[in-house]
Amino acid sequence: MSEFRIEHDSMGELKVPASALWGAQTQRAVDNFPISGLAMPREFIRALCLIKAAAAQVNGDLGHLPKVKAVAIGKAANRVAAGEFDAQFPIDVFQTGSATSSNMNANEVIAHLASTPRLKIHPNDDVNNGQSSNDVIPTAIHVSAALSVSEKLLPALKHLRKTIDRRAKELRKVVKTGRTHLMDAMPVTFGQELSGWSAQIVSNIARIENALARVRALPLGGTAVGTGVNADARLGPRVCKALSRATGVRFVSMKNFFEGLSSQDTAVELSGQLKTLAVSLNKIANDLRWMNSGPLAGIGEIELPALQPGSSIMPGKVNPVIPEAVAMVAAQVIGNDATITFAGASGNFQLNVMLPVVSYNLLQSIEILANASRLLADRAIAGFRVRTERIRDALARNPILVTALNPVIGYEKGAAAAKRAYKEGQPILDVALEVTGLPRAELEKLLDPAALTRGGVHGGSSGG
Repeated sequence: MSEFRIEHDSMGELKVPASALWGAQTQRAVDNFPISGLAMPREFIRALCLIKAAAAQVNGDLGHLPKVKAVAIGKAANRVAAGEFDAQFPIDVFQTGSATSSNMNANEVIAHLASTPRLKIHPNDDVNNGQSSNDVIPTAIHVSAALSVSEKLLPALKHLRKTIDRRAKELRKVVKTGRTHLMDAMPVTFGQELSGWSAQIVSNIARIENALARVRALPLGGTAVGTGVNADARLGPRVCKALSRATGVRFVSMKNFFEGLSSQDTAVELSGQLKTLAVSLNKIANDLRWMNSGPLAGIGEIELPALQPGSSIMPGKVNPVIPEAVAMVAAQVIGNDATITFAGASGNFQLNVMLPVVSYNLLQSIEILANASRLLADRAIAGFRVRTERIRDALARNPILVTALNPVIGYEKGAAAAKRAYKEGQPILDVALEVTGLPRAELEKLLDPAALTRGGVHGGSSGG
């Protein structure tokens, strides 16, 4: 048997691998763009083919496709959306800026699967009926991002928050040295410290959910330039309803198709919120790394779960591998955001021409943030052990506790007492006994670290 078959398109004939489900236009793109070896993401293919299935159903209902063709296209498109034929999408991410090649890839594969000896399905006339790459691909970017955020990222963030809150409750009475500028500061509880992490995640969830309101608006129906030429005006809104039924995510038709085709402002906005989340996760990861540092020569407040050997030469060394991985995810997402921002600025007149790279980077950011959030929760935060003796010893020797005596002895005497305690290595309580002349019982009450975590008026200046 021949290893190739002959396919043709409007530019003529060319060879296509005999086993391939794609046609001539896909093959031209495979030949034209041997750049990175990176294919379009699975989530993008899923969204693209869910759109094709919904459009076929609506076109059949509106009388623009024979019912038999609409059903055949819908069944084939749903099979592709489910992941049966991902290997049939070989086109490089770095391709034509409209991703017309990827749109035709889907059209050709679906047409091939839907066709029978008695039923010929055309990739353009049937599968792409009432559509253009220029409205389908921006729609696929929105659908894939909305599904990935709803199905993966938001559940992962809620799981992370729940894990943080559980540990905060467990450790609500454990007092530790607070730190500003990486230097010793007034005491806090672990519960208070972790409550800050939890609040960061809550704020990130709110930001992302707010952006989703615009991500769920779809420009399908705008066709080539936003005027809707060659598309039934009912197509876009009805496809949105069909997609909502199929996915459980409420999609709506975009109010202005010109915005949806010519710009990627919504993707830029969502990416910005993902960048903010990356910054938050990096903060949490670095707090864990610092608290875990040592265990002898560092802060050593906690022990993270030991997951793997930390050195190929130093026996017994264990490293904070999950926080390090999360920090690298943060770096990648921040880089992806820079790419998406630059790509978003590449809208000229009626079309943005960096759509594939927007989709690739946006979906990668969502995927790795979701995975990193779950790992951070399950393999770092859920299982870290507090080294209570180390924490108590540091608290007892913390001269900054003298801040509580500001209303009694004033800032300058307090500073002198702290410096003396540092210099002599004495507990601040012993120095305060000499400096203030107050009874030990009263000083113990004033310098009680647990009491100092509850706030209230202690006097003195703020900051630092």
